[in-house]
Amino acid sequence: MKIAIIGSGNLGLSIAKGLVYNNTYTSLYLTKRDLSSIENWKEYNNVKITSDNKEAVKNSDIIIFTVQPSQFDSILEDIKEVLNDKHVLISAITGYSIGRMEDKLDAKYPIIRSMPNTAISVGKSMTCLCSNVVGEKRIAIAEAIFNGLGTTIKIDEDRMQAATVICASGIAFWMRLIRATTQGGVQMGFDADESMQMSMYTALGAASLLIKTNSHPEKEIDKVTTPKGCTITGLNEMEHQGLSSSLIKGLMASFEKINEIKIQ
Repeated sequence: MKIAIIGSGNLGLSIAKGLVYNNTYTSLYLTKRDLSSIENWKEYNNVKITSDNKEAVKNSDIIIFTVQPSQFDSILEDIKEVLNDKHVLISAITGYSIGRMEDKLDAKYPIIRSMPNTAISVGKSMTCLCSNVVGEKRIAIAEAIFNGLGTTIKIDEDRMQAATVICASGIAFWMRLIRATTQGGVQMGFDADESMQMSMYTALGAASLLIKTNSHPEKEIDKVTTPKGCTITGLNEMEHQGLSSSLIKGLMASFEKINEIKIQ
């Protein structure tokens, strides 16, 4: 695959790392206005860096956009004269609709929206994908790229805002839960480093258990709760204090906010 990443900041370079690690490209262009911070990428085989987006597009088949939303209109305007039928466009830009991309390009190219999260930097992203009609036959390309950086799921575009809350904002929500568990461990007498290690790996174990067994959280909870035991006592107290309710309210508050700032 001949790939260009337009906008090689943190997200763009995380994707590039996955492509290099998985050897899923024949050539890779990385673009950035200031090339000084990505000079070392020239050391990789068949990787080129440039500040010229048109050059990268002309020499690639798959174009991945990881720029700021405020920059995207002008970038699409700049490159549209060098696009052709061979190109597949993958956007990782929050809130920027496929319809808006089509309007800016004045043509129907295969367009795929992707919504990864920051765990992409360690190959554990939950990436949501959707496409326009033309892109439906090419979405497997995006799946191949992002499955090398975690896991993918295909959804309808009108659910992309909600997916951003659960998967992208969700990283921060889970971090806060791990932090709270760590603080509780310190209060019980563990050193902070010990408590955080126990909290992190317990969270990892809980998620891995559900993924590997295709089980349901309540089924696994039932396995570790006993009559009058410490686990059910702790769970019930958390629910009395509004654990589930506050999490759902937080998700919905984020969802309302992201819909306020959505780019049509």
